Parts: sequence; C-alpha cells; structure tokens
Amino acid sequence: MPEPDTTTIPRVKPELKVERPKLHKVLLVNDDFTPRAFVVQVLRAEFRMGDGQAQRVMMTAHQRGVCVVAVFTRDVAEEKATAATEMGRKQGYPLLFTTEPEE
Repeated sequence: MPEPDTTTIPRVKPELKVERPKLHKVLLVNDDFTPRAFVVQVLRAEFRMGDGQAQRVMMTAHQRGVCVVAVFTRDVAEEKATAATEMGRKQGYPLLFTTEPEE
C-alpha cells in the first residue's frame, strides 16, 4: 500500500512591523508683549526646563522669531503647546506655542 503524502506546509507568521509614531516639534513664537520672565516661567512649568535652558530657548525665540522647544509624539506636542499657550492667555499675554511635524 502506498504511503499517504504527508508533506506539511510550514505556517509562516506574518511579521508585524511596528512603526514609530511621527514626531512633532513644539515651537515658541516670539511676540513683543509677553514679558521674558513669564516666558521662562511657562517653559519651566510646562516643559520641565531648568532656568538656564529656559532662558536660552526664550532668547533664541526672541532673536530669531521662533524656537523649537521640544519634540514629542503628535498628541503630547499638541497638548503641551495648548497648555503653554493657555497659561499666557490667562494672564492676558499673546504668548503662542505651535506644533509642526518633524521632517
């Protein structure tokens, strides 16, 4: 009696490729009305910066018009930019933080 064909086909599990989330930059936009000390206070509070780093970021934005504050996933970047902007609005300042995708 002939043997039955018992070739087995190996099961190949599809390889899952986990893609890293796209990162977004939080930008500080300079204005001529918000006091520098307040900007530093917001940077320290919302972005957990030390005084020296917050001063450098504030001065870079002041001199160049805009400065990258930090890079996060989109949701976190938008949340932090909104919270920091709101801190300025509550004090009556036009302080503005925006986000944009990192290339």
